[in-house]
Amino acid sequence: MIVGLTGGIATGKSTVTQMLRDLGAFVVDADVWARRVVEPGTPGLREIVEAFGPQVLRPDGTLDRARLGAIVFHDEAARQRLNAITHPKVRAGMKAETERYRAEHPGEPVVWDVPLLFEGETRFLVDVTVLVWCDEKTQLHRLMARNGLDEAEAMARIRAQMPLEEKRRMADYVIDNGGDLEATRLQVERVWANLCAAARVEDA
Repeated sequence: MIVGLTGGIATGKSTVTQMLRDLGAFVVDADVWARRVVEPGTPGLREIVEAFGPQVLRPDGTLDRARLGAIVFHDEAARQRLNAITHPKVRAGMKAETERYRAEHPGEPVVWDVPLLFEGETRFLVDVTVLVWCDEKTQLHRLMARNGLDEAEAMARIRAQMPLEEKRRMADYVIDNGGDLEATRLQVERVWANLCAAARVEDA
């Protein structure tokens, strides 16, 4: 069983991910793979340079993420071109890591930590979805405090994402991370116990 874990900006997905790791969950991180597939010498980096030019490289040959981001942020076609290069490679890497773990740990759920799970094709590769949620007011205050943004800037970033309520309707499990950490931990423990039980049944 592959469990897709996602959230929204400043909802606390990283906190929940660590709680799952503490419970023994094996986590495959999409952000880690997004960095791996564009390391120097990879086909991913070569294709990005072919698509966007050598100006997206730093002098040491690594990807200049800020410069690439500036190109794709305001250009939907460019962003789609970048996604077409990187996303299939990220998914392939996550699948390979999952299969290696499953070979040694059959019957255990594997957590895929994917920030934009519901927005992309990866949602079709997971068996069950878990959303880390909090109310918008809490999300706004956390984002302002974390990133040093004013309210307008923080709200613009929140509005740039798929609404949390829409994600909530799509998710199989919702962890409300709007309260204290202990309340979140109890929910994570309950969801993880359910997922482990379901994975054992599925594998039987």
